[in-house]
Amino acid sequence: MPKITKILIANRGEIAVRVIRACRDLGITAVAVFSDADKTAYHVRMADEAYHIGAAPSSESYLVHDKIIAVAKKSHCDAIHPGYGFLAENAVFAQRCVDEGFIFIGPKPETIALLGDKLQARAQAVEAGLPVVPGGEFEAGNTKDAQKKAQEIGYPVLIKAAAGGGGKGMRVVTVPEEFEESLQRASSEAQSAFGDGRVYIEKFLERPRHIEIQILADQYGHVVHLGERECSIQRRHQKLIEESPSAIITPQLRKKMGEAAVNIIRKTGYIGAGTVEFMVQNKGNFSFYFLEVNTRLQVEHPVTELVTGLDLVKEQIAVAEGQKLRYRQEDISLNGHAIECRISAEDPQQNFMPSTGTLNNYRLPAGPGVRVDSGVVINSEVPIYYDPLFAKLIVWGANRKEAIDRMKRALEEYRIAGVKTTIGCCWSIMHNENFIEGNLSTNFLKDEYPDSQFTHLDDTIKEQAALVVALDKFIKERKITVSYKKANVSSDNWVSFYRRQNLNDFHRGR
Repeated sequence: MPKITKILIANRGEIAVRVIRACRDLGITAVAVFSDADKTAYHVRMADEAYHIGAAPSSESYLVHDKIIAVAKKSHCDAIHPGYGFLAENAVFAQRCVDEGFIFIGPKPETIALLGDKLQARAQAVEAGLPVVPGGEFEAGNTKDAQKKAQEIGYPVLIKAAAGGGGKGMRVVTVPEEFEESLQRASSEAQSAFGDGRVYIEKFLERPRHIEIQILADQYGHVVHLGERECSIQRRHQKLIEESPSAIITPQLRKKMGEAAVNIIRKTGYIGAGTVEFMVQNKGNFSFYFLEVNTRLQVEHPVTELVTGLDLVKEQIAVAEGQKLRYRQEDISLNGHAIECRISAEDPQQNFMPSTGTLNNYRLPAGPGVRVDSGVVINSEVPIYYDPLFAKLIVWGANRKEAIDRMKRALEEYRIAGVKTTIGCCWSIMHNENFIEGNLSTNFLKDEYPDSQFTHLDDTIKEQAALVVALDKFIKERKITVSYKKANVSSDNWVSFYRRQNLNDFHRGR
């Protein structure tokens, strides 16, 4: 297979920037596409070439196959990288790329189709010997059959979309009386989101951990896994904080889960980078169950890169060129600990509602062990049309404690004004004792922050910061007792943070 010299990146934001940087390292020309909303976006400025593909809504730009292919032809690209989201797991688009003579940097179209259907993926997992959560499908539209299966499984149950992911088309049902309405809602949401209203039922695991295994596979049947990522900190079934390795995975369990992941990858003829996701029972011997396979690069791939020393985007490109993997399983080792915080334009205090606006202040953290994958710069617009994720803050430490401490510092250095962000939420979690102890589950946010009381850490609250510092002085002078329980941080932590934000000038002399 010929060497790739020019890649079209069928995506936007921080993942487009990430792929562009890998192309630069490899001497490959990077071609970007952009909508009306992204004319001045960072990924457009970073690319060697950039082409307009339509109006702001993704349905008129980033999701239109014809427009992406037309740009690839016009710019004489060899290959197309889909990033994640948009068309990354679209088997029809992948096949179109192949049919038009382009290298699709991802699995074969038939593999995407097979594993993108959760029912088929579940069947493949069973055949490959992987443990699965009790459950199953039922005849479409047969509510009585569905109710019967739910009773057999035992409540609570989880209704899930057969196609797609991201928490859409998913409902937890705790009592039989709620089943029929939840079934209808899940099916309707799945139809709207994925054009496929099929759903199935699984036993709902209460407070499990979400653990995933990163894999790489070449075109010659060689497969390796790169250890696990802990992804249990979630809101609305969407991940917020990820880390590698997990605090609870022993070398023996890592080997067992890794082998299970490799088995299903081999069975399905998978090629490229991918992730096999598991739910782990958060008690006893930590038994694990197959969840799904993501046939793309994951948002959280940087934590694996930091602990393995591998560049997963470069590996994707190498495999797509027809190169063999350069290492065996015994060559893979995990060094240190990495944590990623997703920086999204959302308001955690308002149930993570999206926030839009202009970044009139944007300063990145830096220093040893700190990496920021950002799709924006100062004065960038955060539009309403796309996923609110615009950056990822990733840190590395020699151990988990050092990684947590480094993340605290990095979050404090991160300056963003103009939109609400998840920075304060992540900072609160880094100070949470249960997080520090590694006591995690997919219910972590609901259990620890039932009222969504997260710390705000952005430049729009300088006046409040000044008041906090002044109030702390007042409290200590008069020996007043104050409770800081809601914030999950002590008075000293609050004051320490605000002083490190260089806000002393707001109260000096006042």
